[in-house]
Amino acid sequence: MRQAIHHLHVHARSRGLVDFTAQVREFVRETGIGTGLLTLFCRHTSASLLIQENADPSVRRDLERYFDAIAPEDPQRYEHDTEGPDDMPAHLRTALTQTQLSIPVEFGGPVLGTWQGIYLFEHRRHASTRDVVLHLIGE
Repeated sequence: MRQAIHHLHVHARSRGLVDFTAQVREFVRETGIGTGLLTLFCRHTSASLLIQENADPSVRRDLERYFDAIAPEDPQRYEHDTEGPDDMPAHLRTALTQTQLSIPVEFGGPVLGTWQGIYLFEHRRHASTRDVVLHLIGE
């Protein structure tokens, strides 16, 4: 049994979904581990991780509009505003999604469906570089 760990820096220009599937595939390939379990962990409380459709960009736009509706920016709505009016909605969006994913690895690559991609979901308006830890265990 072998293990590999890597910190991947994912840059988001603004709020929305950033596809980083290619970087994940590259990490898995470079480890030489053929079969195992890949864990991805986002080390932030205002960004999250999703496995989502990667073929039709309207899916991502619809997701972003949905989260704007259920966790809107509204200074009258929230007590917490330490880092600005988009801070508390970002925390709510993260609470409704996830900061960790587990993906099986087979034949030296992550086992994803035909139309699945791995995304960082940035919930803040400003550009940010997020740290995602990749941990692969297997053989």
